[in-house]
Amino acid sequence: MSKVFSIRVMLVAAMVLFSTHVWAVESDPKTVVEETVHGIIQVLEAREDTTKLTEEDRVKIQKVVHGRFDYREMSKRSLGKVWKGISESEKGHFTELFRRLLERSYGNRLSSFRNQKIVFDDAQFKKDKARVKSNVIDTEKETPVEYRLHQTTAGWQVYDIRIEGVSLVSNFRKDFKAGIRRSGNFEGLVHALEKKVEKLEAKDKA
Repeated sequence: MSKVFSIRVMLVAAMVLFSTHVWAVESDPKTVVEETVHGIIQVLEAREDTTKLTEEDRVKIQKVVHGRFDYREMSKRSLGKVWKGISESEKGHFTELFRRLLERSYGNRLSSFRNQKIVFDDAQFKKDKARVKSNVIDTEKETPVEYRLHQTTAGWQVYDIRIEGVSLVSNFRKDFKAGIRRSGNFEGLVHALEKKVEKLEAKDKA
């Protein structure tokens, strides 16, 4: 990822990305984001060892935030034009791979949580989309974070996060474009991501 995504920034992103739950349609975007983040924080604060995430911690976090992120939409936006040229089966596989990548690479950053305070603004709406701005406050600085959501049949779901003005989706799009250029095709990118995810998962289990 881009260097602008520091450990602090990646921690913030992880608070929402580490997720898979279907949100209630009646929930407003601010409530969706706020309850998800606070639920994760409760799990992190209850850890006996605050230097790492155990598998038990991961399961608890998954139960708190199960599905509150539109991985398919994010995968689509991150691949750009390539998405239109792949099969439905390939889209499904890539979306699942993308989810596992986010869970391990960003989810692992949750172990660095150190009682940061998070303040949320009211949601701003535009047709079937919304954005919820927030500030992550610690002793060193304030980090502006904006959650982009859209209305789906399952409710409001996050499809992008902008941290200090930088889009997470845009960064992945650049990375995937470079990965396809290096490997020569979409299949090469998938193979490289599979190896990366397997390595991350094996490391966590070691």
